[in-house]
Amino acid sequence: MFLFMIRFLICNIYLCGVIGILFLLKHICRKTLPPRRQYHIWLLFLCLLAVPFLPFSLKGIWEWVPTMGNSFLFSKTTAVPTSNIGETKDFALNFANDFTVSVNQDSDSFLGWFLASIWLCGMIITAIKLCRSYLHLRTLETSALPVQNDNVRQLFVSCLQECGITKEIPIFSTAFLRTPILVGVWKPRIYIPISIMNDSSEEDLRLIMMHELAHEKHKDNLVNHFINLAGIVYWFHPFVGFAFKEMRSIQEIACDEAVLEMLDMPQHLEYGNTLLRFAERNALETFPAAASLINSKKQMKRRILHIVQYEMPTKKKQRKSICILVSAALFLWGISPAFSIYGAEQDQYDWNTTSQNITSVDLSTYFGDDEGSFVLYDLEEDAWQIYNMEQAEKRISPDSTYKIYDALFALEEGIITPDHSFMAWDGQANPFSAWNADQTLSSAMAASVNWYFQTLDAQLGSDCLAAYFQKIGYGNGDVTGDISSYWMESSLKISPIEQVELLTKLYQNEFDFAPENIEAVKEAIQLSASSDTALYGKTGTGRVNGEDINGWFVGSVEDGQHTYIFACNIQSDANATGSRASGIALSILSDQHILP
Repeated sequence: MFLFMIRFLICNIYLCGVIGILFLLKHICRKTLPPRRQYHIWLLFLCLLAVPFLPFSLKGIWEWVPTMGNSFLFSKTTAVPTSNIGETKDFALNFANDFTVSVNQDSDSFLGWFLASIWLCGMIITAIKLCRSYLHLRTLETSALPVQNDNVRQLFVSCLQECGITKEIPIFSTAFLRTPILVGVWKPRIYIPISIMNDSSEEDLRLIMMHELAHEKHKDNLVNHFINLAGIVYWFHPFVGFAFKEMRSIQEIACDEAVLEMLDMPQHLEYGNTLLRFAERNALETFPAAASLINSKKQMKRRILHIVQYEMPTKKKQRKSICILVSAALFLWGISPAFSIYGAEQDQYDWNTTSQNITSVDLSTYFGDDEGSFVLYDLEEDAWQIYNMEQAEKRISPDSTYKIYDALFALEEGIITPDHSFMAWDGQANPFSAWNADQTLSSAMAASVNWYFQTLDAQLGSDCLAAYFQKIGYGNGDVTGDISSYWMESSLKISPIEQVELLTKLYQNEFDFAPENIEAVKEAIQLSASSDTALYGKTGTGRVNGEDINGWFVGSVEDGQHTYIFACNIQSDANATGSRASGIALSILSDQHILP
């Protein structure tokens, strides 16, 4: 909950800038953008407000979408000396011991729930106020009667034809309203005060009806419902509230413009006079769930000025306005990933499968009740076998499997070399006896010695690490978590499919790294070798608050004729370890006769 609230807070900070940009665009293009196009831009903004709550990640058109605040999104992890429960010392050639430490994540902290409680209470209060308006409107509707005056009904039918509306729309009269309103989305209805029908001329009635029908033609009531819903969610954001006021104002001006387009030029002035006469005689009355004729004096002033200055748009002006609208749409689309909370928490790898030879396999019996995936790639046949595609595309923390590439980066930078990778133990006690000794790359990789790779990271630095992860295309490449633990259930994420793709590139040295460094890493992760088969691999275990929740085993098998590259991942509330993932993977590889 804490992460969600922090991400949502950052989204709302972004919104301030977006709203400012939209108002600036409106000011700069005020002579080019007609009200209807301005209204469309605000509709795009309304869609943007829904992005944080979509159950999937959006992909923008620019890669420079800012990621400010990421360093605040991932709790700085603290290593807790914890021995692994169920450690298997004789398992799988004695290589799959789970040397891992636990990280503490207080994601459901008091602060997170406190912020969520305030947000929820505000939504409830706002929803109650809105419901009162809806109930008041419902009371007015029940007191209304169908219009009985034949002249008014014939005039209304004529207005329907003039507006090009073929749907049958009922019209009612009521003594409890002071302004005409349009109500309903699927079954729209128009309510007109009896006083207006008695005191207004036929021309005034006609123009009033055309205005309400213009709202129906452009489905403004449906938009109003979405505005009300967004107003509940964003009740605390003053700039969003200000944007909604502007949107409703532009909605009315755009509606006026739609009426003016249906009228002859001499009638434009008469339409403005009708609005003025109506505003003078009737008090202001607003209904959030309905489209009404008059809302505020300030808005009325804007509308009258627009009517006076209205000119039919030329084709050149229309083309310019469309270009501006498209540019605004591209801009909002481009920044949308920054608002995708779900996408930030559960990123999915956007894998292009169109040119891939993929076979979906059912391996559920190997995984039992655990959530997991298995990816196998035959390099010579260029063929994939995948169990649980959704999980295989899901980016999750790599845990100790990242050490394959961390070692490669350190070799490339000359921090260690294939012949000189020795690092002295500093004498501080570690949770595993294997860590309390001097290390080389091979021993550190075999025992997954955290302090060895943390020392490499400290010497590489965050900027260098980020550049290397970006170069090889490692998952999300996010190293904004603490430099000592960004790979342990923190900011860095990668999917099983990407693990296999990267190991394939490592095997073929598509990174253009020094061949001797590639060979040194391969030797460090070699687990077994015989006359005709070699097995390479690295386990990883994600332990949070003392529970093993994420188990990895990634690697490759070479048998002289084929090279198979694989990744196995399991996730559970407990006992999801690298040793279990390796056991599952080796069973699958053995049953497929890839391993003896």
